[in-house]
Amino acid sequence: MNNIFSWKDILSEEKNKKYFIQLMNFLYKERIKKKIFPHSNDVFNAFKFTPFNTIKIVLVGQDPYILPQQAHGLAFSVLTTKNFPPSLKNIFYELQSDIPCFVYPKNGCLIQWAKQGVFLLNRILTVEQGKSNSHSKIGWNTFTNQVIHLISKYHKGIIFLLWGKHAHELEQFIDNSKHFILKTSHPSPFSAYKGFFGCKHFSKSNKLLLFQKKKPIIW
Repeated sequence: MNNIFSWKDILSEEKNKKYFIQLMNFLYKERIKKKIFPHSNDVFNAFKFTPFNTIKIVLVGQDPYILPQQAHGLAFSVLTTKNFPPSLKNIFYELQSDIPCFVYPKNGCLIQWAKQGVFLLNRILTVEQGKSNSHSKIGWNTFTNQVIHLISKYHKGIIFLLWGKHAHELEQFIDNSKHFILKTSHPSPFSAYKGFFGCKHFSKSNKLLLFQKKKPIIW
């Protein structure tokens, strides 16, 4: 992959499109009268912590956590050291059974994954406090669909972890002739037992990275 590409290069055209400008205007007005998560400075943290040319794995979430002091722009990640959301707890449980050296963490922040090349992208990047999926129809899907398409187009050998039906919808934007796709159910308590537990996506991802002579992730 040509290293001249950055997120700014890749997304400049997309951010100038009418739908995206309308989306930003909508959010600006909503924040005046409602509590929107994450903070405006954190909405694009997934892009900040994982530069375009460092991506090894794409892990797709749904929309941000809806409670205060949780969402900070990285899918599944929280800054808190207690009261982990159920999906994150289940991710850590799966890691305990999949990665022999993994120790259940005291912190729910996944920034270290992002810095190693795990692009933690939610399909929807904002949410109104207490209202799941409240921003599912304001244009974010159009944006994140394009992000996935561009990663697929300009990269090779990326591992896409698609958990749950919302993430599975992105498969159509991925060229599976040059990338790896691992699919299972969402880690939510409602679906974790339908395939997520025991999927071993973390060890499988590291094996695929080693196969490509890339450095594995320290989960």
